[in-house]
Amino acid sequence: MRRILIVGAGQAGLQLALSLLAEGYAVTVMSARTPEEIRAGRIMSTQCMFGPSLQIERERGLNLWEEQAPKIVAQRLTLADPPGTAAFGFVGRWDAYAQSVDQRVKMAGWLELFESRGGEVVYHGVMTSDLEGLSAMYDLTIIAAGKGDLVELFDRDDARSPYDRPQRALSCVYLHGDTLMPEYPEPHVRITAFPGVGELIFMPGYTNTGPCGILLWEAVPGGPLDCWDDKPSPEEHRDRTLDLMRSYAPWEYERWVDSEPTDGRCTLYGGYAPVVRRPVGRLSASSHVLGMADVVVANDPVTGQGSNNAARSADVYFRSILERGEKPFDPEWMQRTFDAYWDFAQHVCAYTNMMLGPLPEHVQGILATAAHNPAVAYRFAKGYTDPSDFRHWLMDPEKAEAFLASVADQSTAAP
Repeated sequence: MRRILIVGAGQAGLQLALSLLAEGYAVTVMSARTPEEIRAGRIMSTQCMFGPSLQIERERGLNLWEEQAPKIVAQRLTLADPPGTAAFGFVGRWDAYAQSVDQRVKMAGWLELFESRGGEVVYHGVMTSDLEGLSAMYDLTIIAAGKGDLVELFDRDDARSPYDRPQRALSCVYLHGDTLMPEYPEPHVRITAFPGVGELIFMPGYTNTGPCGILLWEAVPGGPLDCWDDKPSPEEHRDRTLDLMRSYAPWEYERWVDSEPTDGRCTLYGGYAPVVRRPVGRLSASSHVLGMADVVVANDPVTGQGSNNAARSADVYFRSILERGEKPFDPEWMQRTFDAYWDFAQHVCAYTNMMLGPLPEHVQGILATAAHNPAVAYRFAKGYTDPSDFRHWLMDPEKAEAFLASVADQSTAAP
């Protein structure tokens, strides 16, 4: 029985751990927090799991909250210009619904599920100095903790990392009490873009206290939305959010006037530079560890891909481990395993990095066309469920022009 150590108890680490456990591997997870501490802690993310990621969870028997969490059927993009005025917008419906489960709920539940199925959990933080001794006890050690000192084991890949500083200042809050949008009452993601200023992203979610609304401000550093350095309390965050909505997105303001924070730890603040790191960490001449998910590929959440990347990374690594059989998990295998994940992740990085800067002219044209062409709106929304499709049209001006020409007869009168 091959022994696997996974350091980190997030989406990627626990999904991989539970998947390997089901195949007869002896899996140990090291978590810095217990399930009780996770549930009582601060929110960790703004996760929106799209259809393909949810299907992986179903196949592994991990979809524990599918009936409780809102089924998100579409996404709406609104371009605001100038602030307070909606220039245009469109809705793209997905082929399969998405869901967002608070990671405090999900990771606590998955840790308990892992233990109940016979997995071993060590509740203890890990320092880099601990790893060589630990890794000697296992056939493979995987680092799935994307924050902290352990990521320093993995060298930055400069060629794949165009930014050296955060491109957005992030602030998030979970709220109860929002109202439906009359013209589209089904659960959907809403993205409001303020060119040169930032974005406001909403998604329906499920938290410890039931269904909720999740709001994420993506502020261009130094701009008017970059006003969260004081890390306000949940109530103060809600009030400041309402003030910003009144000025920048009044169509959102009326949805939230009676909202309340879900709990005392329902806010999150920060920002980080998107980065790609090399996947093999060297502990000694004979001891190496493998990085996964946001340890080695970390994107800004502006395109909502973080938890989906984690799920895809875990799935790729799972299949690679199974295929390896009894052969050693050497650095060459580690690199090949990451390369298989990068075949997908490179498209996420390319699209997300593009969306962080001034939009190319042809992309602006695509968005404007989507406002009156359902085929364009559909394909744009579908790209969020599989960003690799963007390379076939949106990322290339000539391919974009060809696609728009092919669906020109599907245009409708502009709203």
